[in-house]
Amino acid sequence: MNQEIKKREDIAPSYKWNIEKMYPDESKWESDLKEALAEAHAIAELQGHLTESPEQLLHGLNLYAAATRKAEYAFVYSRMKHDEDNGNSKYTGMNNKAMSVLAQLSSKTAFIIPEILSAPEGRIEEFVEANDELKLYRYMLETILRGKPHTLSAAEERIISSLSEALDAPDEAYSMLTDADMTFGTVTDAGGNEIPLTHGNFITLMESENPSVRKTAFETLYRRYREYNNTISTLYNYNVKKDVILSGLRNYSSALSAALSPENIPESVYYNLIHAVHQALPAMHRYVAARKKALKLDSLHMYDVYTPLVSLPEKHYTFEEAVDIACEALKPLGEDYVSALRTGILEERWVDIMENMGKTSGAYSFGVYDSDPYILMNFKGTLKDIFTLVHEGGHSMHSWYTRKTQPYIYGEHSIFTAEVASTVNETLLIHYLLQNTDSPEMRKYLINFYIDEFKSTLFRQTMFAEFEWKAHQMAEAGEPLTAELLDSTYEKLNQEYFGPDMDSDEFIQYEWSRIPHFFRSFYVFQYATGYSAANALANRILTEGAPAVADYRKFLTLGDSMDPIDLLKIAGVDMSTEEPVRSALDTFARLVDELIREI
Repeated sequence: MNQEIKKREDIAPSYKWNIEKMYPDESKWESDLKEALAEAHAIAELQGHLTESPEQLLHGLNLYAAATRKAEYAFVYSRMKHDEDNGNSKYTGMNNKAMSVLAQLSSKTAFIIPEILSAPEGRIEEFVEANDELKLYRYMLETILRGKPHTLSAAEERIISSLSEALDAPDEAYSMLTDADMTFGTVTDAGGNEIPLTHGNFITLMESENPSVRKTAFETLYRRYREYNNTISTLYNYNVKKDVILSGLRNYSSALSAALSPENIPESVYYNLIHAVHQALPAMHRYVAARKKALKLDSLHMYDVYTPLVSLPEKHYTFEEAVDIACEALKPLGEDYVSALRTGILEERWVDIMENMGKTSGAYSFGVYDSDPYILMNFKGTLKDIFTLVHEGGHSMHSWYTRKTQPYIYGEHSIFTAEVASTVNETLLIHYLLQNTDSPEMRKYLINFYIDEFKSTLFRQTMFAEFEWKAHQMAEAGEPLTAELLDSTYEKLNQEYFGPDMDSDEFIQYEWSRIPHFFRSFYVFQYATGYSAANALANRILTEGAPAVADYRKFLTLGDSMDPIDLLKIAGVDMSTEEPVRSALDTFARLVDELIREI
């Protein structure tokens, strides 16, 4: 495969997603947006009258669903066309127009939830019982009503809504600072080439076999963050204060409670995660010691945690070979699952495969209720690309099953469950590769790869979760979050998580300021819980077979028609307990012990 970056028009159609299927005639895109706005105006006319009768409420909710369905469809199309080539101004303009319509739709329908919540006690429940068609919206309405104790008067809600852009200022300013204004100079790579240091190539440099390359990149990046330490700390301080103030105004006991409330996740899930990981830190410390030994280093530093312990001969896979490997690995999920995935990828062209000039980097699974579950990636033929395909394929199959089964209003997935399907697929791929290799070096590589997935997703994201929990607790106690306090809090956590064999690096205290997720509070813990749930489910599928697969497949069909904790119970794991996290951590400990025997 030619690795030269081509223009979009030079990529073979078989390597492009079939997004034109959404709008064979783009004039329909314009009419969808016009119809969505017209329906939004019709909804706005119901303000003050929405809850007068079951029929009126049903009419309003149906209009809302129809309008958002059209507007989202148009937006997703223009967003993905924009991602094909960010330099194509036509689709930049279309995407901006679609976002404007979504904003207008949001504004014109903002009264719906406050009006439902202001209805007399019991009226909405009576409406649902009185109208069979309204029963479709039962769970949606129950979720809205659950927020009643935390909803302010209409006037107060308007005030908070009008301040939303200003309240997002710390996040916006942080993004502009770190993504647009900050530069990191140059570093010399392993080949002796002087290259610009960027967010995009930092981890690649951290994976270098050359310790001096790793050290230089690490210190160069964090030296720059140190220069902006006071500015970023101030931005984060006010972001946390915003959380604390809003949670107080809405009568929550804490900012954490406010963040978990929309998906009805008990605070105990957060505490259980941190507690279980703390209990497993001795296994992490054993791994750090093993890494130090394997790399033959007198002292191990944080810039040594990314480089692979095993160097494999470079092997190239065609995309078709990658699909074959993915489908073999996913056979435990059933022939119809594999067949649907293979057909979607190769025949229906769900995947935009090759890199081209201007194409968005990274990978995602996207789409909307009425579209195929498209995948964007930049395939280069590496083993990591196969993992990317399997991961995003998990997201897409989750969407495929859900949208075949659920109505539009329940056709998405909560953040808490979204990463489960993708990580189940990754775990099945790792097991498949381990079972089908005769190479001791490949086996060692895969074990370390698996361990590093645990390290980066379960341990590291839990450490992040603990950091932001501590930060919010300090703010709730009236303590200003100064640069010194944030830096020292993070440094102590890093020492605790990585243990005595990790040398203390001056610059690691600034790492927290590089994590954009901290400006979306109490988000990252869901990576760790999702990873734990996925490992427990994959292990159950591999050991129990058909009954476990049936439970998991039912989970894939349910979308967000239930609370996330209840959805995962149907799949076979109870995240309200520590058991799934402990099960995943037991797997980690066994992998560490096996690695120690191998090195």
